[in-house]
Amino acid sequence: MTTTERVTSTAKWAGAAVGIAVVSYAATVATTWVRYGRAAAPAAGGRDALLDRFMPTYEVIVSHQVHVAAPPDITLGAAKDHDLFGSAVTRGVVRTRELVMRVRPDDRVRPRTLLALMKSLGWGVLADVPGREVVFGAITQPWKGDVTFDAVPPADFAAFAKPGYVKIVWNLRVEPTAGGSILGLETRVATTDPISREKFRRYWAFVAPGSVLIRLVSFGPIKREAERRARLVAR
Repeated sequence: MTTTERVTSTAKWAGAAVGIAVVSYAATVATTWVRYGRAAAPAAGGRDALLDRFMPTYEVIVSHQVHVAAPPDITLGAAKDHDLFGSAVTRGVVRTRELVMRVRPDDRVRPRTLLALMKSLGWGVLADVPGREVVFGAITQPWKGDVTFDAVPPADFAAFAKPGYVKIVWNLRVEPTAGGSILGLETRVATTDPISREKFRRYWAFVAPGSVLIRLVSFGPIKREAERRARLVAR
């Protein structure tokens, strides 16, 4: 095969890959739009009592789990310390949103660890069970380019119903298991009025694939770090 033929072949494969990616993204967007409001059941671990306290009914639920060969407290500690923007995928997804929505990049210096980063962005800690679970919550209007997150006191979060907003809760939860623990991440979303529901539905259809991708690629580094810490403790 000549150099020209190899270049042509590579270009064809690259074009095919891009085409598949575009079709897959379009299909995911369409599916997300159609299924909006038909929230699936929680993950295999069952309903989360803390999340139910702050958002018993919701329009969107996204949940993932991974087994980690480390005790629950070590796993949760690694999750809280995770460097979210250490991932090129996360940076790429965020940058794509900025470009599409014509938003200036956030060039403020932010904390590196996940727990501190979320707080700096405006998220509030609604509940924190040491070594087992932490629940974050905020109200927002994500369809705006320069999105902001505002914390609501835990006692007021469930009842918050001011029109024009989206309420979001998400958690990091660990459960003990034979040989380690299960790390779960669950996000729930509810809007406060019909207009906000339609705005968020359009927005969520656009960002859902990237949002889910960020969660999935975060599990790998968290799992590796937790297992590394567990090995150090076992020495």
